[in-house]
Amino acid sequence: MSNFKPDSKIPMIDIPAGEILMRDDRIDKIWNVQVEAFQPSPVPVTQKLYHSITNLTLSAFEGPDHPVENVTWIDAIAFCNQLSLIDHLQACYIVGDIDEITFNASANGYRLSVESEWEYACRAGSKEARYGPVNQIAWCRENSGGTTHDVASLKPNAWGNYDMLGNVWEWCSDIYDESVYGSYRIIRGGGWADEARRCLAINRRRSHPASFKIDDLGFRIARNLETPIPVL
Repeated sequence: MSNFKPDSKIPMIDIPAGEILMRDDRIDKIWNVQVEAFQPSPVPVTQKLYHSITNLTLSAFEGPDHPVENVTWIDAIAFCNQLSLIDHLQACYIVGDIDEITFNASANGYRLSVESEWEYACRAGSKEARYGPVNQIAWCRENSGGTTHDVASLKPNAWGNYDMLGNVWEWCSDIYDESVYGSYRIIRGGGWADEARRCLAINRRRSHPASFKIDDLGFRIARNLETPIPVL
């Protein structure tokens, strides 16, 4: 049983700087990324936390400690900006039209992870497709019973991140491939409806930031790390 308390003040995990080898089989591309130290939340945003900030109830599967789902990318960054305002931090997103969203990467507020950060935090130093046996770390089609589950109810990875695979997919901050898909944003991690073989650290999806929402897609928050820690 996890000792994480979803109703406590939002905890963040210090992730040291390092590098990660990324890949996209769709375009047969492999590339190396240097990742700066940052802080992700150890779990996806819960329904309880989302409601406490927005006063909205959106999810198909009700449960205060279940991950929020049925949120668009725009919903997710609006939450980040609102939470930043509450905590007297600088907002990371300046929102105009859908094609006029500015991401301030140096702001100290809450944001979504960029894709390289997400995969780096997911792998937690592992080079395997998953950071543990799937039934121990991920709610997927084979074990979910057709629903989301309380966050942090399965085992975390080596860095203390829960539900990086399974339960709900997670929006990332960055655009997938602007030349082909326009403003589509990146989605990572797999969800409760996916077969176990699709809940992998390398899986990448994308969708429209303002219109796409579904009952196996949520998000987790992140921040820049203000006090550097040693590089891995």
